[in-house]
Amino acid sequence: MSVEVKLPTLLRPQADGQASVTADGATVGEVFAALVARYPGMQDNLLDESGGLHRFVNVYKNDEDIRYLEQLETKVDDGDTLSILPAVAGG
Repeated sequence: MSVEVKLPTLLRPQADGQASVTADGATVGEVFAALVARYPGMQDNLLDESGGLHRFVNVYKNDEDIRYLEQLETKVDDGDTLSILPAVAGG
């Protein structure tokens, strides 16, 4: 499955300045693995030390937060859009 991945400004320099890229995978985790293989600098921004989703990153499949779906195991279909957003902390 080929999906569009929209990147926040923070990750764009690691993806040659692109605002969005396409990547293949059947799940969000597989798409992220493909992204990290192509752009190794994204690893620390997307995944934690144990390979799980980094806690300071929000990921939406189309308009749904994957934390409320199956997280990295969330299935993706051809033409889906994943949006990566940095978490915003307030105080």
